Amino acid sequence: MVGAGGVGAAMARIVETRSFFTSFTLADISLEGAQRAVDALKAPAGRFAAAQVDARKQADIVRLITETGADVVVNACDPRMNEPIFGACFEAGVHYLDMAMTLSDPHPTDPYNQVGVTLGEVQFAATEAWKAKGLLALVGIGVEPGLSDVFARHAADHLFDTIYEVGVRDGANLAIEGYDFAPTFSIWTTIEECLNPPVVWERERGFFTTKVFSEPEIFEFPAGIGPVECVNVEHEEVLLIPRAVQCERVTFKYGLGTEFIDWLKTFALLGLDSTEKIRVGDAQVAPRDVLAALLPNPARLGHLMHGKSCAGTWVTGTKDGAPREVYLYHVVDNQETMRDWGSQAVLWQTAICPVVALELMATDGWGGAGVLGPEAFDADPYLRLLADYGSPHGMVEMGTGGWPSPRLTGEPGWDKPVRPSLEA
Repeated sequence: MVGAGGVGAAMARIVETRSFFTSFTLADISLEGAQRAVDALKAPAGRFAAAQVDARKQADIVRLITETGADVVVNACDPRMNEPIFGACFEAGVHYLDMAMTLSDPHPTDPYNQVGVTLGEVQFAATEAWKAKGLLALVGIGVEPGLSDVFARHAADHLFDTIYEVGVRDGANLAIEGYDFAPTFSIWTTIEECLNPPVVWERERGFFTTKVFSEPEIFEFPAGIGPVECVNVEHEEVLLIPRAVQCERVTFKYGLGTEFIDWLKTFALLGLDSTEKIRVGDAQVAPRDVLAALLPNPARLGHLMHGKSCAGTWVTGTKDGAPREVYLYHVVDNQETMRDWGSQAVLWQTAICPVVALELMATDGWGGAGVLGPEAFDADPYLRLLADYGSPHGMVEMGTGGWPSPRLTGEPGWDKPVRPSLEA
């Protein structure tokens, strides 16, 4: 596994409770960080090892794969590192998993009306080459994307005859003591997906973009979380789910809340979302990297966090000739993950999903070749194994007489300014 941050360390803690593997190497640019994650485990000596690798250098990753004799590599880095890790796995002839796909590149002049380079486009373009080698690149197998895609496949196979919309909905009631603003996940990734033009897919239109924070709705989340305002953001499920699930529309909405949205707007207006380096004194720095350095590390906030995180998939359609609407979901309580795993809820919820997939791959429950998302596989063994890990999913029937359906607020989205070039 490349990446020993919050998700990577949580994955290692989960993996050590299972028996499907013979050896597990946790690699990071910081050998000290990787060793610290390994030292925190209770596993017998020899099953886990730490290593140093620079995920920006494909040749170094290939060398590490060869030295360790790895069968599969899990990319637990942020998606800026996807291409060298993805390429190294192909070069070395091993299977690959990630939790977020290669980054998009919005249309440079008209991003809210024209689609640019989409999430995962670079990886999807390589699928025939991966097939020819008999290798599997299982992309987007975190919780979202990942478990959300599994829910979509389960709904299509068992709960509906026809599907109109598959809508991934993510919400939480997490609070962090002492902080007015402290994201529970990487601020770099949060800015990327929330401030890029959201992508929606419809069968008749294909992929199209909307304004930032568009189509706000009130979604009632289960497990005591309650109503949360959700808005469209850019996310991989919209690109993945239509590839294997027959439906008419796919969306992704985050429960960000007005205050969080205002923070993001402020960052954008000040240019703090930019990844282009600027000169500050004698240094060249990217404003987004500065912002990430200023904010607390999400992996170290668990003891200050309270509440629950919910990831799920809302599906509408028909069954036996009658309308049906359901929400399949997975809820994690921060108090429980801190007590049982020493990991805050959002990171742990992301971490468990690729571990379940790894075990299915190791036991022939999931297999194949090419660049595929989770929706391409049978959902049943995955959901059974997730329950065996002690973290089962839930489902509510929605609509008349059931759980409340989402309610659009009618508020407009936001035209994030497109910065003109300063070059004359």
